[in-house]
Amino acid sequence: MDEWHLRNVWQNRQRRDRIGPLADTLAHLVKRRLARRVRQVGGVSAAWDECIPEYIREHTALVSYTRGVLTVAVDSAPHRYQLQMLLASGLTDAIRERAPGPLNKVRLVPGEFDYLDMPDKALPQA
Repeated sequence: MDEWHLRNVWQNRQRRDRIGPLADTLAHLVKRRLARRVRQVGGVSAAWDECIPEYIREHTALVSYTRGVLTVAVDSAPHRYQLQMLLASGLTDAIRERAPGPLNKVRLVPGEFDYLDMPDKALPQA
């Protein structure tokens, strides 16, 4: 074999970087991250939307709902304080009546988020 054939055989045996279509990446995102989040908070989100005033609701994101604890990310301290006061004054009972499962506690956590990222994850710095 001459040098050209050897080089050709060597190049063919090298691993190529796998570049898949964008649809595969999006399917993974929807299946793993968004679908899991919808399963966790899907039932209680309707009750949350009914009970929480819109001016506070747009600053919150439901993070998880496991074992009767609803974890909610709030993007600013003033909105978190207002929400704490509303929950303490009886709003928790209203949500509990409408929620499909048991609701023992609403846990508020600070968080910055967008619609695709989980609220408890820090956004990557560019």
